Amino acid sequence: MAAILTLAQRKGGAGKTTLAIHLAVGWRRAGRRVAMIDVDPQGSLAQWAELRRAALEKPEEGFSVTAVSGWRLVRELDRAKREADFVIVDSPPHAELDSRAAIRAADLVVVPVQPSPLDAWATRATLEAARAEKRPALLVLNRVVPRARLTQEIAAELAAGAARLATSSLGSRTAFAASIAAGTGVEDYEPGSAAAGEIIHLRAEIEAILAERRD
Repeated sequence: MAAILTLAQRKGGAGKTTLAIHLAVGWRRAGRRVAMIDVDPQGSLAQWAELRRAALEKPEEGFSVTAVSGWRLVRELDRAKREADFVIVDSPPHAELDSRAAIRAADLVVVPVQPSPLDAWATRATLEAARAEKRPALLVLNRVVPRARLTQEIAAELAAGAARLATSSLGSRTAFAASIAAGTGVEDYEPGSAAAGEIIHLRAEIEAILAERRD
């Protein structure tokens, strides 16, 4: 049975699509079948998929990216679940109905949040939507500056809330953006880098959470 992960965040610019890409490429690199579904009208994921296809110069087995509107999501999920180990849904930031449909389908809602008060406050609406749909959520600190006092304060605030805060976090690293510009993910682009290590640790943490829920 495929695991469905929905990347959700009401605030734009938090790194939702970026995180979706790096998780997906990492799992594919590890030999897992991955299906990505782009429900965000901005279509950033679909644009990256075009870059990836051009870079590879041949069809890629076990990895697909499909752009759909919200009303087609359920049908596309049914197809993807039969063909993949992980289905990753990139949800829209503001479209209420489409976002809720993507959250409702998830085994886990992954919510990237930058360590700033504005981002932490804006995240509350996303968490409320997950609670309304009775879906578990995992907060992931993104673009973290090491040893910054504000980061520590925001992390403590998030950890004190009802949602789970990932022990893994992602630093503010140029490798994340550079790999996407090359049509790939950071584990392929710089496999031995700190950025790749952060994604590997986050993937392992997500897999452990999914295993807990199955048990």
